Amino acid sequence: MSAEHSAVEEREKHHKHEGPKKHIIAFIFSILLTIIAFAMVAAGEINTTFIYIFLVLMAAIQVFVQMGFWMHMKDRGHAFPIIGILMGVFVVFTIVIMAEYWAWW
Repeated sequence: MSAEHSAVEEREKHHKHEGPKKHIIAFIFSILLTIIAFAMVAAGEINTTFIYIFLVLMAAIQVFVQMGFWMHMKDRGHAFPIIGILMGVFVVFTIVIMAEYWAWW
């Protein structure tokens, strides 16, 4: 049992606990991004193409904030989940592009 206990202690030494400060900052940033997106849509007198591009940009930033801080993808040891997510994004984009191409012809 002592070997198991020392292995757990060794893992805990390498993994630093961030504490709530970064989570609170990420939460506030996420709320701020959401408020900005709602305000842009509520303004109403802005070009719709610009709003669409802006909303996609805000959503992409929101995804990176969520993945980095809430899912801890910025930490070490998350290579396989990141590769899986990137492969999923690649497959989805490929399907969307091929569906558009198929519908176009």
